[in-house]
Amino acid sequence: YKKNTDDDNEKPLQLAILGRQNVGKSTLVNSLLGEERVIAGDTPGLTRDSIKVPWLWKERPVQIVDTAGIRRGLQRERSDEIEDLAVLDAMRAMKLADVAVLVLDAQAQYIQRQELAIADSVVREGRALVVAANKMDLVVDDEYTKHDFAKAVQEQIEVRFPMLRKTPVVAMSSLLGHNVKKLMPTVFEARDRWARVMPTGVLNRWLQDVMEEHSPPSQAGRATKIKYIIQTKGRPPTFLLFCNVSELPVNYLRYLTRHFQDSFNFFGMEVRLVVKKSDKNPFGNKSNKKSFVGIGGWKGRQKRMIAQLKKTGMPTKKGKRGKRSKS
Repeated sequence: YKKNTDDDNEKPLQLAILGRQNVGKSTLVNSLLGEERVIAGDTPGLTRDSIKVPWLWKERPVQIVDTAGIRRGLQRERSDEIEDLAVLDAMRAMKLADVAVLVLDAQAQYIQRQELAIADSVVREGRALVVAANKMDLVVDDEYTKHDFAKAVQEQIEVRFPMLRKTPVVAMSSLLGHNVKKLMPTVFEARDRWARVMPTGVLNRWLQDVMEEHSPPSQAGRATKIKYIIQTKGRPPTFLLFCNVSELPVNYLRYLTRHFQDSFNFFGMEVRLVVKKSDKNPFGNKSNKKSFVGIGGWKGRQKRMIAQLKKTGMPTKKGKRGKRSKS
């Protein structure tokens, strides 16, 4: 696949740190930066405004945005307009991000509904998602490793939100600095997958394999055909399917999405497959133009054929022209 390396090297990676209150978002930012740049503590709600911090990670520019904790509407005080504005500010930072890191608290043991709602918003907004399973020092021991912890978090996400299966999860302790160094390589890998441009030939070979393995169901007694696939944009990855029908069954689109994610490692982000009805190959006009190639087009060939018949009584052989007489 192709990378937009010129743009990526010039523009900072936009990284939003999201999560509920008191899960360790600000502590994580300070741990990444290696210094106390934002206020962190045990008191919930210390961060009220989104704080942008420019940073160089291994000579690669990054802009980290530390956001306020997001609580469910029922848990908020209705009169607290400042918190409402802080949440809107966090959502705005997420919409402008390349990658969003969702910070979880290991003490909760289970992923909260609010965290799933945040993850859903990130993916549906077209951003890449990475999960930071924080405070692993409180649950990890000799028998229960950080890999077990990360896998358990990933399985919980998949069970409750199949669309986010195999989302990258980094188990860490931002307070102690354990495994925090694994986060940024994972973030850049997620950004590269999110921004990649897939060659059309690779996409159509994949489509051919999928169709041979499991073709789409017929509709109204007519065989459903997916003729071609092209990528229309990245960030988020969006693809256009040329079909002989205006839409595909939801279950089959889910099958295509899962197969596509498995084939090209598009995890932790939404893969947008758009169906376009077309009775012709999208590049069919190129082949049609070839039939009119030649001096004078079809009319010129017709005149030469008549002249050849008058001169020799034999039609011009296919692919050959009669020699012009010298005047």
